[in-house]
Amino acid sequence: MSQRIVSIWFQHLLTDWKIRRQPDLKQVPFVLAMQERNRRVVKAVSKTAQLQGIYVNMVVADCKAIMPELLVLDYDPYQSQKLLLALAEWCMRYTPHVTLDMPEGLLLDASGCTHLWGGEENYLHVIIKRFNGFGYAVHAAMANTAATAWAVCRFGNDANPIIRSGEETQALSPLPPAALQLDALVLDRLEKLGLTTITSFMTMPRTALRRRFGQSLLTKLDKALGAEMELLEPLRPIVPYQERLASMEPICTAIGIEIALKTLLETLCQRLNHESKGLRKCELRCYRIDGNIQKIEIGTNSPSRHAAHLFKLFENHISQIEPALGIEFFVLDAAIVEDLAATQDALWAIGSASEKAITELQDRLVGKIGAQDIQCYVPEEHHWPERSVKQMPSLVKEPLIPWRANLPRPSHLLLTPELIEVSVPMPDYPPLLFIHKGIHYQIKKADGPERIEQEWWEQNGLYRDYYCVEDEKGERYWLFRSGDYNKTVPKWFIHGFFS
Repeated sequence: MSQRIVSIWFQHLLTDWKIRRQPDLKQVPFVLAMQERNRRVVKAVSKTAQLQGIYVNMVVADCKAIMPELLVLDYDPYQSQKLLLALAEWCMRYTPHVTLDMPEGLLLDASGCTHLWGGEENYLHVIIKRFNGFGYAVHAAMANTAATAWAVCRFGNDANPIIRSGEETQALSPLPPAALQLDALVLDRLEKLGLTTITSFMTMPRTALRRRFGQSLLTKLDKALGAEMELLEPLRPIVPYQERLASMEPICTAIGIEIALKTLLETLCQRLNHESKGLRKCELRCYRIDGNIQKIEIGTNSPSRHAAHLFKLFENHISQIEPALGIEFFVLDAAIVEDLAATQDALWAIGSASEKAITELQDRLVGKIGAQDIQCYVPEEHHWPERSVKQMPSLVKEPLIPWRANLPRPSHLLLTPELIEVSVPMPDYPPLLFIHKGIHYQIKKADGPERIEQEWWEQNGLYRDYYCVEDEKGERYWLFRSGDYNKTVPKWFIHGFFS
């Protein structure tokens, strides 16, 4: 199969975009200009202004002399790229391989895609019609090479935009040299010699062309004719684990979205199963008929290829999708995929608890309440309380050491102890009351002290004497005194809360 490249040219990209945002400008001649060396220069021209003889790179003062009523707006040099990026993202419904062609174009690798739209003619017609419907004046052409498609798109005949294999020479011959994207110096030399079409120099000896115009002309010509390969860098690297689904009619309901999602997940998970892999991150993109793209994504704690479980994770986010007038295309990308050993999937059928079940339960909880609210801790080999536990990413990981159960520990341990004010009857006694964040707590019961010191290789502070205390409301707290009363007045801290 030969490569088929589509070149799309947005003739009035920025001004058409302005009209989309401000429809009142449609019949108003206007330009976009910016300051250059103490003068304002036109960078984009609306169609109505162009018909009056206004062109890009003209000075605004000259334009005003031709058309005093011309509206001049500010030009954003970064807006063109932002627009093309958004349009390229939208074009991925027609092919996963889209390349930016700055400053006003896109290149689509349509190889193997055109049959889905009934052939090359209909493929090109649908793209042009959709962009025209959005308010963009576009030209498009298709050829085996990007250079030929670019040339025909901008300088060729719109009545014959599709160049078949082997017809490149015939298509390029009547076009001006500028269609080869040559440098201004080379174009000037060709014009002075009267070489106003590509056919006028195409058959000349290559040595003569190289001597007069340099190697760049031959390189451009070879790329257009397919004698030299031209690599196109896609906007987004093609995700190897991707499934695509087009709908016959626009989908506007949640049930329709769910059916499409289940279909894509089943197909993707079958492939992952054959290759002994599981996904960690997955994104669903929904392409609406109005050009908007709706996205939702999920993540898992461990590789998974269980379609029902993955659907449950997506199910929590389906309500975020706004179908509006309808969704016509779905793309499911598995952005992160890892190796996954064979598992006994029959455990799901008999309801047996397993690591897989626990992990998938965790994924569903994360999808509902957020990852920040689900934390798993295991004991660590340290005496200092704030270093005696560590967070684990998975609920199924077994701790290396058992939990200490012979002494009371609070259910809520503060990461950093907080300073409190206390009233103590005498040294080494628990406090009678303490003040924490401006609130007074009267202590009725107390137990302690429990002395905790750091390991000898990390000894860099005072020891702590911990007390379990209970206030008059029956609430219990974990307090400690840092050091003793022999050298200075020690400080007291609150470190935890008992349930």
